[in-house]
Amino acid sequence: MSGAETDRPAAAQPAASDAAPDHAGAGGGSYKWVALSNTTLSMTMATIDTSIVIIAMPAIFRGIHLDPADPANISYLLWMIIGYLLVTAVLVVTLGRLGDMLGRVRIYNLGFVVFTLASIALSLDPLTGPPGALWLILWRLVQAVGGAMLMANAAAILTDAFPARQRGMALGINQICGISGQFIGLILGGVLAAWDWRAVFWVNVPIGIFGTFWSYLKLREIATVRRAPVDWWGNITFAAGAGLLLVSITYGIQPYGGHPTGWTSPRVLGGLAAGVTLLAIFCLIETKIAEPMFRLGLFRIRAFAAGNLASLLGSIARGGLQFMLIIWLQGIWLPLHGYDFSQTPLRAGLYLLPLTAGFLIAGPISGFLSDRYGPRLFATAGLVVSAAAFGGLLLLPVVFPYRLFALIILCNGLGSGLFASPNTSAIMSSVPARYRGAASGMRSTFQNSGMSLSIGIFFSLMIAGLAAALPRTLSAGLRAHGVPAALAAHAASLPPVSTLFASFLGYNPIGSLLRPTGVLRRIPRADAAVLTSKEYFPHLISGPFHQGLVIVFSVAIAMSLIGALVSLLRGGQFYYDAPEARSPALAASGSGSPVAVKVPAGQGFGDQPDRARAGSP
Repeated sequence: MSGAETDRPAAAQPAASDAAPDHAGAGGGSYKWVALSNTTLSMTMATIDTSIVIIAMPAIFRGIHLDPADPANISYLLWMIIGYLLVTAVLVVTLGRLGDMLGRVRIYNLGFVVFTLASIALSLDPLTGPPGALWLILWRLVQAVGGAMLMANAAAILTDAFPARQRGMALGINQICGISGQFIGLILGGVLAAWDWRAVFWVNVPIGIFGTFWSYLKLREIATVRRAPVDWWGNITFAAGAGLLLVSITYGIQPYGGHPTGWTSPRVLGGLAAGVTLLAIFCLIETKIAEPMFRLGLFRIRAFAAGNLASLLGSIARGGLQFMLIIWLQGIWLPLHGYDFSQTPLRAGLYLLPLTAGFLIAGPISGFLSDRYGPRLFATAGLVVSAAAFGGLLLLPVVFPYRLFALIILCNGLGSGLFASPNTSAIMSSVPARYRGAASGMRSTFQNSGMSLSIGIFFSLMIAGLAAALPRTLSAGLRAHGVPAALAAHAASLPPVSTLFASFLGYNPIGSLLRPTGVLRRIPRADAAVLTSKEYFPHLISGPFHQGLVIVFSVAIAMSLIGALVSLLRGGQFYYDAPEARSPALAASGSGSPVAVKVPAGQGFGDQPDRARAGSP
């Protein structure tokens, strides 16, 4: 490869595998647009369901008659939220690898079918109470399997369909619509929950039916399907290890043995240790077999490794933002502005519109410009802007002026949009065509794991912040309104997680605590009215909640800045352009390591795959 060839701008160098720009024979120039529109629809649908339930949870609890004041029901709430995230995080790599082996379009189409059928079952929940919650949790897990099939193969289908000069734009649009689905879900969940909680699941059914028929009729295999034995031990150890790790982190939120969180629980510690051990065994297995599900050798490509690490950090910060903003709005800000708790999901969704708008504005523009100038500048700048927005949220008072809040979350959305498109394009363009399904699954694993980890990390941080100040504040507030000291102390000693989920579900736990004791009938009527009003509890917890926010957003700032540094160090745009017939490098090594070739300095970790090419920085 000549020096002149290396120095040409990336956009001007079509990859060898893209020599026929529109993949003539696979559908002509129009096929790539069919692939883009269909995969964008599926990604938006799948990611909407990562967040639509979060904001609709108060309506769901009321709809299935589940008592939110019962501490035993906290686990149902957690599993309704994390079940979907956990399954998609664990299965996307396996399903991406199966796409490489059995056909990406085949697995993708099946995903539409599974997702749609599960959505129908969710909307028809015939049970109430704990059985009704278990029905929803079970079918959410099935729905997540379909979502994982879609997520794992959508980016690989697009990378196959588009030439390198348009790949950033196509993946950018797809990724922006996918991640924006997380934000759209917050709005849609609020709107639909105000009408009927079942509509949260109904909305997927017509979209899923249409997308299923469309994908079966129009999508076709472009990449060569390469039959290979299934890596059973790799799949089992990865699913078990990742699952145990994420579940244990989630259960770390719940109190244990007088502690506000469960990080000292033998179950949590044992689960973490077992999860790490199984993942270590998984990594060992993947270096010993010829056809591993997880191509560890791909991490020797700097663009791939750095892009995935930055994506993980950005995803954790973004997931934490969603949860904290929902609690902030639904549990404190909206009730203090006169809204009834039944109205808060809809209002919270509407007040978060600037966040979605910023993401949708910046994403496509960033994807287009990164095709011309390289991804590093835009991806790095996006995480820096996000960090600055977290700093702005940290400085806001709990009862904030909305215009300033809207401006800050708009900037956060702009930062996320700047980062997502170029980062995805850089990851997917840096791997051999035959491993794009696996690479897409690996990318989705890091992104979805970030969302799951954010629940454990940020809820634990918030609970720690509440535990430091809430008991004293709650006890003093109750005594000030005539509640006996012993009863006030008992109420103040309850786990902070109960208070946090009360805010999340939009109800006042004071009445639930005090009514069974009869104290509300013994104190002055005016004091009883104050204690059970919709403003008292949000006002009471606003101070401790702000202390928790300071901790949470400080960690989010640190994660965003570390992610920006990793993104900056990724090097210039790196394309892997070995055609299918000439890509035995990764398969030739039992360890999955790429074969060394000469590439421009600074582009890789150790050796690079054959015929790799770097573009502009």
